[in-house]
Amino acid sequence: MESKFDVVVVGAGIVGLSAALAAVNKGKRVAVLDRGAKAIGASIRNFGFVTVTGQQAGAHWERAMRSRDVWLQVAEQAGIDVIHRGLLLPARRPEAAAVLHAFHATPMGQGCRMVTREEAARMAPSLRMNDVRDILYSPHEIRVESVQAIPRIAAWLAERHDVSFHWNTAVHAIDGHRVETSRGVVHAETVVICPGDDLSTLFPERIAQYGLRICTLQMLRLAANSEQARLGAAVMSDMSLARYEGFDALPEARTLARRLDEEERESREAGIHLIVVQSADGSLVVGDSHVYGASQEPFARTRFDELILDEFDRVFDLPRREVVQRWVGSYVSAGDRTVLIDKAADHIRLVMVTGGTGASTGFALGEQAVADLYS
Repeated sequence: MESKFDVVVVGAGIVGLSAALAAVNKGKRVAVLDRGAKAIGASIRNFGFVTVTGQQAGAHWERAMRSRDVWLQVAEQAGIDVIHRGLLLPARRPEAAAVLHAFHATPMGQGCRMVTREEAARMAPSLRMNDVRDILYSPHEIRVESVQAIPRIAAWLAERHDVSFHWNTAVHAIDGHRVETSRGVVHAETVVICPGDDLSTLFPERIAQYGLRICTLQMLRLAANSEQARLGAAVMSDMSLARYEGFDALPEARTLARRLDEEERESREAGIHLIVVQSADGSLVVGDSHVYGASQEPFARTRFDELILDEFDRVFDLPRREVVQRWVGSYVSAGDRTVLIDKAADHIRLVMVTGGTGASTGFALGEQAVADLYS
């Protein structure tokens, strides 16, 4: 391993890759170090859904818009397929419809539009329409297959931008400009640490001040066993409108939340809402639940999967659906912030997405962190 770089990035998830891209765009010589043989964390175990609509108003929504634009550029250059675009939000309850209309009237609703049942059915033939009141369509979102996209971004950074990747390389400590690793010492002008949900290895005392928790989530994959399962856009439900901050902060969402607390108390306590996206093979990725604690929950709960599928069945009419894969993911969460850039030293930044939106906002956050280092 070479011993001197302008920028050393610790962590090869989406935030680390984003920081590496931002650094090479500033003409810096970059190395990325990761303790694993490949990325296996939240950057892989997600929907691959770059979500704009519903992100927290203000800076975070702007990060999502910027990140979406970078995703499109990177996808074209790195050979990453955009599987589908856009988001359908069918409202089944009158309180949910009120949230949709209120959101549509905000600046974040620009570009979105209300669509008819017929238009929505063309994008998602299996949607149940009998109790749908209104449907909002957002054109902003894109869907990629994370398990393929993340390694392709890394390969593209290495081949096109000469980023030096060092896998199976654990970083033990950073002493000044010395980055001490399991494979020797690397010297760096600046260091960007993207630890994901590792809160105890590097600068744990600085991380501790933010009161972070670990959110464990459950997700499923349904087999592609029906032409009716075809999706031309991602789909959310009423439950999402009472969870995503861009909706939940609206006054109209309080009424919806109260009704959901009464009708879906068990699901609400499990942090369940609905996102459904499609993979290139036609299978559907469905989720998810949210349980918060000091560490990742090691075991999935069958009941949570049942509750997720119950909500799926309220929104979709796919009687022959079959679960072919289940998994657990985790990410760091903070109640008072969506991202974190901590100045551990003049030349060191700790960078984390603290709300499960790494795929949606990571590219803009990486740019922000590198700009902060070199301002």
